[in-house]
Amino acid sequence: MTATRTGTGVIHLTSRDSQISGADMVAALTPPPQFASATFDSYRADSQYPSQQEAKDYLVTFAGGGPAPERGGFFRRAKKQPETKPGVYLDGGFGVGKTHLLAAVYHAMPARRKYFGSFIEYTALVGALGYQKTVELFRGTDLMCIDEFELDDPGDTMVMTRLLGELVAGGTKLAATSNTPPNALGEGRFAAQDFLREIHAMAANFETIRIDGTDYRHRSLDGHAVTLDDADYARAVADAATGSLVSDDAFDDLIAHLARVHPSRYIRLIDGVDMVGMRDVRAFEDQSAALRFVAFIDRVYDAQLPIRATGLSLDQVFPEEMLSGGYRKKYLRATSRLIASTLA
Repeated sequence: MTATRTGTGVIHLTSRDSQISGADMVAALTPPPQFASATFDSYRADSQYPSQQEAKDYLVTFAGGGPAPERGGFFRRAKKQPETKPGVYLDGGFGVGKTHLLAAVYHAMPARRKYFGSFIEYTALVGALGYQKTVELFRGTDLMCIDEFELDDPGDTMVMTRLLGELVAGGTKLAATSNTPPNALGEGRFAAQDFLREIHAMAANFETIRIDGTDYRHRSLDGHAVTLDDADYARAVADAATGSLVSDDAFDDLIAHLARVHPSRYIRLIDGVDMVGMRDVRAFEDQSAALRFVAFIDRVYDAQLPIRATGLSLDQVFPEEMLSGGYRKKYLRATSRLIASTLA
């Protein structure tokens, strides 16, 4: 979704109307701003991790850009054709360029109908339109790109299994990214063993490609988010508000507001905003609130918005007991993005 210019000054996200129609949600299914021009050529593979270049080569072929390369290395099998399965699934840690490559597939594939969205955007669309209408909407789609694929509850498992199965049967190609291999989706979050048939059926649609590497956002960072004192924060907000639209909210108020807004609508909260301000940041005690914040930060990062904050450093908001649980990868990805956003 392209940000709408709404003027300059200071606003409160907690007072914003977050309503978004099904049509708006569909219109937003394009790569986020920082990947609007992502290409395979602009992807910088780290020479220390050959799997990055090998994944790129594989995806060029998947997108229709050339003959399948002969490979060894982590694939272990030469001359394997991407077309053997209708989908490709990029599995790897955060910050290794998976979303860049996913967007490059989107831009490179000569498809008449193609969509790019986060996992939560697709499940939210089902919630807004209903399952059957969503299937009808996407039927005949040439390519569906799904970023940040994850199954946090049984309902999502059943919905996405059915949806992807119907689309694949109709000839749709799939491309997805995740921090978790497809056959391990849901582990540590719900009784995944009760849904193994559905999870394995969905995984069967994908050729899994592992991408190794280190988080590019940390390659030149010291690993800590920038925290301002009250005076510096007030100055930063005032300076930015002179020519831009800036949000300024107490952290607790913002977290409470996120609980009243569906995560699919978080993008509307920051529409037109140029900088996000949070006062009196503190550590989370409730996991549901922490996960909502992760989804919010994903949208802030997608929009490439700088964050200014006071209180606890934002890389410390997820306590150790949360980091040691089933959502560890989500929290670490959010931490990485928070650090980068405070330095922007």
